[in-house]
Amino acid sequence: KESPGLSCMIGPAKRTFGGTNWLVFSCNDPSTMVVVSDSGNPASPFYFILSKVDGHYKIDGEGNGDKKASDSTGDELSHLDQVQLDALLAATKQASKP
Repeated sequence: KESPGLSCMIGPAKRTFGGTNWLVFSCNDPSTMVVVSDSGNPASPFYFILSKVDGHYKIDGEGNGDKKASDSTGDELSHLDQVQLDALLAATKQASKP
């Protein structure tokens, strides 16, 4: 169940997924991340929400940019393991430090 007041402004960590540029933000809960298409990304406007459900990440995406670009990113995100996801989460927190 989604908590009211979820805020995802921690970061961003700049990353390349599916050959295109994305901004990764983490949220004010312990594990949720949002992956947003960066400027110039053909998938734009598009975002993915990575949320932990029963110990595993679930990926949801929404937008109406280039489908091929968003599909390849979604595919790459879905193959990240827990260590890579934890590192991505840590990178958003590091990026938000002054």
